[in-house]
Amino acid sequence: MKAVAVFPGSREVKVVERQGPRLLRPDQVMLRMLDIGICGTDKEICSFEYGTPPPGDDHLVIGHESLAEVIQAGPAVERFRPGDLVVPSVRRPCPHPGCLACRSGHQDYCYTGDFTERGIKEAHGYMAERVVEHERYLNPVPPDLREIAVLAEPLTIAEKALGQIFWAMRQRPPWLDPGTPGGERGRGMSALVLGIGPVGLLGAMVLANAGFTTYVYSRELPPSPRIDLVGAIGAAYVSSQAVTFAELAEKIGNIDLIYEAVGHSHFALAALRVLGTNGIFVLTGVPGLQAFVEADPARLMRDMVLKNQVLLGTVNAGPEAFASALADLDLFRRRWPAVMGALIAGRYPPEQAPDLILGRPAGIKSVIAF
Repeated sequence: MKAVAVFPGSREVKVVERQGPRLLRPDQVMLRMLDIGICGTDKEICSFEYGTPPPGDDHLVIGHESLAEVIQAGPAVERFRPGDLVVPSVRRPCPHPGCLACRSGHQDYCYTGDFTERGIKEAHGYMAERVVEHERYLNPVPPDLREIAVLAEPLTIAEKALGQIFWAMRQRPPWLDPGTPGGERGRGMSALVLGIGPVGLLGAMVLANAGFTTYVYSRELPPSPRIDLVGAIGAAYVSSQAVTFAELAEKIGNIDLIYEAVGHSHFALAALRVLGTNGIFVLTGVPGLQAFVEADPARLMRDMVLKNQVLLGTVNAGPEAFASALADLDLFRRRWPAVMGALIAGRYPPEQAPDLILGRPAGIKSVIAF
């Protein structure tokens, strides 16, 4: 079968022929991979910044954003049958008995760091014709979401973040009603999204849908299809080439939430300086090697203490975030059909994957289709 793999030793990215997988345990499911999204993580792995093959292999099959069809189910599988659509999760728990997070099914909070991640760390990914996976790591997809379900995995980043934000909002400040419906929890508050890539756009959609007055801030200048999508969901776009952070803060007023989706430490530090009173700053990007930047940690500490601010990092996602992502995709499909239709730039054969990954992104989200 065909697969797209990275070879760290020889520094190659290419389509390879691999032996097809077999069901080895009764709780496993055979999947026919339909769509595999390309993201910044794939680009970094294929630029050899990180990415670890499974033990004993000289290559890593990449791909972690995916949609698949069940074609065979083991005898112990209860939730799926052939023809069902599923989105697999990515991270697998570490083996240590003392890791309470992994032992309770929350490997996205793993204490040890000895987890594996499909297509990223010590486990082959989903950019292959066939994949075998355990039932417990699969999330059911309604047939109506066939065309956009590949967006579920990147959307889980925002879903997990928003779940933690709402938890914090229920605890602090205490005058907010914890019973407020999800679509109104951001009402009267402002959110600033840093970045206009897929993670930023999906995050802006989640925040706008929750009622936040949402701004998206990035380098891009109009005219731009991405900027048009920001306006289509009712958010406001501001270019960093035209407006400084200080000017932006003056325009918005108290910034209640900043959602970082660029992975650039300089940009994030500059944004942290304008976070408002009682504000929450969510970091989702993982910076690569960057030049040192001057900062004023005393000022940052002073602001965080005196303004009751929260700095929150979030990575990967558990089953609750996948369920929320699929539910929101269905909602977005009905609320913003043109936007959802524009997020996927195109579907391409696996032979084009190396060029798409290493080249300039085509549109917003490129997808490999087997």
